[in-house]
Amino acid sequence: MRLSLIGAFFALATLPTLAQTPEGTPTRIRGTVAGVEGQTVMVKSAAGQDVPVTMAADARITGVVKRSLSDIRAGDAIASTSVRGSDGKLHALELHFLPPGANEGQFPTDLAPGSLMTNAAVAGIAAAPQGQVLRVTYKGQEAEIIVPPDVPVVAFVPADMSLVKPGAAIIVSGVRKPDGSVVATRATLEKDGVKPPM
Repeated sequence: MRLSLIGAFFALATLPTLAQTPEGTPTRIRGTVAGVEGQTVMVKSAAGQDVPVTMAADARITGVVKRSLSDIRAGDAIASTSVRGSDGKLHALELHFLPPGANEGQFPTDLAPGSLMTNAAVAGIAAAPQGQVLRVTYKGQEAEIIVPPDVPVVAFVPADMSLVKPGAAIIVSGVRKPDGSVVATRATLEKDGVKPPM
């Protein structure tokens, strides 16, 4: 059931910085829904700015549901945002399930300064003083990620505009046009009080 996840959606796991094209520049906005009028969503960004976002007609919308580390099994496809600690090891900020075969790799991401997104297959989980150690493989490489006990773990579920309501946490992925306007191609939203942590 947890792998009735939406395949194409999470390439959201990484949004590389790309040069501007005639269509615009890829962008991601994290924040809270401040208001909705038709297909326009006013997002109060994490920086406190009000950003009007137009939802594309074919925008894909997902919600998140809570999972736990105990739900993760060897072979599962997961993504983790992590930062390197003073011990030189990766420490997870969040974990989320991915569909098998989804865009494996390790990439810089913008959740926190110096953070990395690792999309990989689970090879094993072991106990550690700091929590758990998640061993993952991707593109012939291996990584270990320390997962503290309080790290959020979520999975994606299909959703629609009914989740886009004032006060809901939202992550928008889309394109910033040359005139500054933002068109969303996908959005991930809070569902039943579970907020997208990535």
